[in-house]
Amino acid sequence: MSSKILELLLQSFPKILLPGLTVTIPLTAISFGCAMIIATFVAMIQYAKIPILKEIARIYIWIFRGTPLLIQLYVVFFGLPNLGIMIDPFPCAVLVFALNEGAYCAETMRAGLESVPVGQIEAGYCVGMSYFQVMRRIVIPQALKAAFPSLSNSLISMLKDTSLVANITVAEMFMTTQRIVARTYEALALYLELALIYLIFSTVLTVLQHKGEKRLDVVGRRKKVKNAEN
Repeated sequence: MSSKILELLLQSFPKILLPGLTVTIPLTAISFGCAMIIATFVAMIQYAKIPILKEIARIYIWIFRGTPLLIQLYVVFFGLPNLGIMIDPFPCAVLVFALNEGAYCAETMRAGLESVPVGQIEAGYCVGMSYFQVMRRIVIPQALKAAFPSLSNSLISMLKDTSLVANITVAEMFMTTQRIVARTYEALALYLELALIYLIFSTVLTVLQHKGEKRLDVVGRRKKVKNAEN
């Protein structure tokens, strides 16, 4: 590697990293938080087997899982203005990512809900809990624990997919790198540097995932010991 390219990489690294910290990470965190709210709500509708609402939930999942994320971004950002609906780039990205990821996570949450033993649910009703108390105290905590690894993988995948929002003028890491490449013509080195930054972010999330899994295992063992003592 020539000294010129090395100097370019050293100069460009903070310029690429900054929008990663101020745009990519917030976009991922906000979108995933909203996606989890949507996913939990949709999964509970399917779990409760409410006929009409269940069909609406299935159609929502079918549409967002069956169409490309990039096209969804284009429809909302470039298409809705034809109907008089204007959305700024960042809120548009949050909306689309939340709806898209919510569809995938809803299936993960549904599987988690269905993994909870029926006997525990019946025990909750026997001690006088309402449906919502059973869901909040018994079903959802166990479902989240079962779904945690898959949800963590979805979060990491979403982090990488945020590079697509450059197509709707969100100035995140990929767009910043494109601008530097257009000026310097050093595509290979700069895109490898961008890949390295994404790898760093993904590695941090992977480490947090492992810590979270260990924490959930410890909490689960403590509850089992407490229940055995009672």
